[in-house]
Amino acid sequence: MKSMTGYAYAENTGEKAFVSAEIKSVNSRYADFNINLPPFLGALEQEIRSLCSGYIVRGKVDIYIRVRDFQPDMSVETDLQAAKNYADALKKIAGVLGLSDSDISVGLIASREGVLSVNQTYDTDAYRTLIEPVFNQALKDFCADREREGANLKRDILVQLAKLENCARIFEQSVPEMEALFKQTITKRFNELLGDNADEQRIMSETAAMLVKYTINEEVVRLLSHIEALKTEIEHNEAPGKKIDFICQELNREINTIGSKNQILKIGQSVIEAKDALENIREQCRNVE
Repeated sequence: MKSMTGYAYAENTGEKAFVSAEIKSVNSRYADFNINLPPFLGALEQEIRSLCSGYIVRGKVDIYIRVRDFQPDMSVETDLQAAKNYADALKKIAGVLGLSDSDISVGLIASREGVLSVNQTYDTDAYRTLIEPVFNQALKDFCADREREGANLKRDILVQLAKLENCARIFEQSVPEMEALFKQTITKRFNELLGDNADEQRIMSETAAMLVKYTINEEVVRLLSHIEALKTEIEHNEAPGKKIDFICQELNREINTIGSKNQILKIGQSVIEAKDALENIREQCRNVE
């Protein structure tokens, strides 16, 4: 079991460049990758997305890769005619203002648009070689962080599941008591109305009708079945988040039905405990991949 939240950071400073990779994620219904790369490395985005998809099923994941090149492959070209045109124009301005030509610096002319142009060549394969080990380390640490948090979530879910299962056993043990209570209640009412003339067959018929309407036996059977299904998902499904959420909906339906049919105090108390445990499971499963 893995959590959808996680964080990792890795960096490396080599002779040619500084490279860092940061990965962080929060909950999301689907896998949503937001990859931030230097503009000249856009070709690597799909590779990074495909790599992450092999490890991440759900979650909103932000990935930041930063590169600072110490030895950029670049060249600077000059447009001398543009520089001359700027110089002539600046001299005219200086003459109008009563300034000397010495007030016009080379730096001022060079800073004008089009005088200097920088051309830089980017070797994507070379950058890939620099980035891969750093990103792979960050991804490894990120997955480990999610697994660590997932183990904590699993422990808490299993504690809540044990509480829920205990309540289900109380429901199961109370079925005969509820059925006996129905018969007792109906018999008492017939005796109050008819005394010794009460028809035992009629009492049994009314009891059977009430059992059809109010017995919780079917709900208990389904509840225990859903609990077993939930255990299976937790133990054997590597990404059980969506399935757990669905099973919890079914569990909630059965618990609500048992609560609406309840005639015994201890069942009412157990319904409250079961709903509390189930709500805790649902909250935690929203963090599970």
